[in-house]
Amino acid sequence: MNIAINTRFLMPGKLDGIGWFTFEVARRLARDHPEHIFCFFFDRPYAPEFIVTENVQPVILRPPARHPVLWHIWFQHSLARYLKKHPFDLFFSPDGFIPLHAGVPSIPVIHDLNFMHYPGELPKSVNWYYRRYFPRFAERAAHIITVSDFSKKDITRQFGIPPEKITVAWNGIHEVFSPLSEKTREETRKQFSDGDPYFVHIGSLLPRKNIPRILQAFDLFRASSSDPCKLMIAGRPMFGMREIKKTLQNMKYAEDVIMAGNLSRWETHRILGSAEALIFASYFEGFGIPPVEAMACHVPVIAAHVTAIPEVCGDAALYVDPFSLESISRAMLRIKKDLFLRKELVEKGSHRATLFNWDHTAAKVWKVIEQTVQK
Repeated sequence: MNIAINTRFLMPGKLDGIGWFTFEVARRLARDHPEHIFCFFFDRPYAPEFIVTENVQPVILRPPARHPVLWHIWFQHSLARYLKKHPFDLFFSPDGFIPLHAGVPSIPVIHDLNFMHYPGELPKSVNWYYRRYFPRFAERAAHIITVSDFSKKDITRQFGIPPEKITVAWNGIHEVFSPLSEKTREETRKQFSDGDPYFVHIGSLLPRKNIPRILQAFDLFRASSSDPCKLMIAGRPMFGMREIKKTLQNMKYAEDVIMAGNLSRWETHRILGSAEALIFASYFEGFGIPPVEAMACHVPVIAAHVTAIPEVCGDAALYVDPFSLESISRAMLRIKKDLFLRKELVEKGSHRATLFNWDHTAAKVWKVIEQTVQK
């Protein structure tokens, strides 16, 4: 088979949720199926590290697709024209975008429909494009992959797609995420938090990640706790920075907040593995990888009790109301004071983390690809 894969999110040092899904799944598909040809489509010069095996053929198409107008040109013209001219059996798109008239069966991965629930949190042009085209992508797709049962039900409900057309393939976690030695934890705290313990939030700084409320809840926590403790926010700045900066200006304990920025996987492992707990109080997620990474590092998880997060975390998280400052603050206090609770969360989390494996994800994707091509 000749399989085309949209790999435009593979950019060195800039991989986020969809980028990691693309990298981890695409490289396994090529590695595990050397008898097939995989064509990786980029919208700009690619890094050689992403051309993982000899059966991968990279193609660069213009223009760089980083704006709704350019998305349309790249997918519906440049990519569609290329797919029509060359013999491909299938197009796989980890970011959910597909060409609508390419004459090739397409499998998009639709991770979530946040834009349907919180349309005001994206730039107007982005939201317009998503709401106009994603229903059409879903309808035109030969099959859809998503990352949680929550998102599957949401796609069915919002777009009227029959559930049998959607397959759930959970995200995985990288094997680097594992418990750190106490020495490494101490060294990490000395480097990043002046030796003080800290809570950490990891994830792109989007409005739905709920960073302003996490900051305000931390202020409440510090006001009621005499123990030195800090809060680290790690992630790529995106659409939510204005509100975050405004909240920081009004905080009493702003000097105890560390804005760590975008981190490498190695840095993320160290910072996450050395934390008191992960705070993942997002109010909308199609999945949510950081809680599972924390569990694999034997770090307790404070998580919102909404959308796909309970599906991912099971009984291995301390749940909070993401819209309640008091709920988030109380959870921080419990984690600090209740050693039995910490131990229980760590034990449950270490078992739960074993359920999330990129090999399993890639195997599910491959099964869908085979079934689609055989139809």
